[in-house]
Amino acid sequence: MQITVVHRRRLREVYRSAGWPSQDGVEIELLAAGLLARERGPLGHETLRVTDAGIAVLAETLQKNRAARSPHEDLVEAVAEAMTRAGRLAWRGLAVRAKVATGWAMAMPDVFSIRHTSVEAYVEPVVHEIKVQRGDLLADLRRPTKREAYLQIGGECWYVIRRGIAEPDEVPPECGVMVADVAGHDALPVRLEVARAAPKRPMRVAFPTWMALARATPIAGWRLDDAQPGLAPIDTS
Repeated sequence: MQITVVHRRRLREVYRSAGWPSQDGVEIELLAAGLLARERGPLGHETLRVTDAGIAVLAETLQKNRAARSPHEDLVEAVAEAMTRAGRLAWRGLAVRAKVATGWAMAMPDVFSIRHTSVEAYVEPVVHEIKVQRGDLLADLRRPTKREAYLQIGGECWYVIRRGIAEPDEVPPECGVMVADVAGHDALPVRLEVARAAPKRPMRVAFPTWMALARATPIAGWRLDDAQPGLAPIDTS
C-alpha cells in the first residue's frame, strides 16, 4: 500500500486521541497494512492503537516535516507550543475578519491563543506575530491597518523577533516584544525572552472570531486527558 498524506494524517489523529474508530476506507487500509490495530476494552468497546510500524511512519513523517520547515515556521511552532504549555488553546494561521478604522480587514496572525477556560470573560485572546528577517519586520511595521486588526482581535499583541534583527523600541509601544534565540537553521528556538511586556487590555472574543475558531482546529497538546471514559452500565433496579 502506498502511504499517502491522508494516511499519515489519520495516524497522527489516532495517536493524539483516544483511538475511536471511524470505520471508513482510510482506516481499513491502515488496519490491513498493520499500521493500526484494533483493541477491545474491558467494557466491550473497540478502539484503535497505532502499532510500532505506524509509529515508525509517524517518526519518518516528523523528520521530513522538520527538514522542510523554514526558520519562520520553526519559531511559529515553538511559540504555539509554548502557549499550549501555558494552559492555552493555540491556532496557527487563523484568518479572522476585524473591524478597523477604514472598514474591515482580514487579520491572519501567526499564532492566536485563548485561555482554556469555561468563563467567556477569562479567555484573554492573545496574538503573536513572528519575524525572523529584518526586512519582513520593517515591512510589517509600515502597515498600521494590519496591526490595528491584530489589536481588535487580541487583548495582547506580541511581536516575536529573532535576536539581532531589530531593537525592541523599533516595535510600536502598543505591542509587546519577545526575542528568540535560535540554535540554527531548522532548529527550534532554545529560549524566548520577554523584552517588553504587551499592554494588557480587557477584551471579549467577538462573534466573527468565535466563528473562525469553530471552523479551525487548535494545535495538539491542549487536552488534559484525551481518553474518553467508558460508559457505565445503566442501573435498571
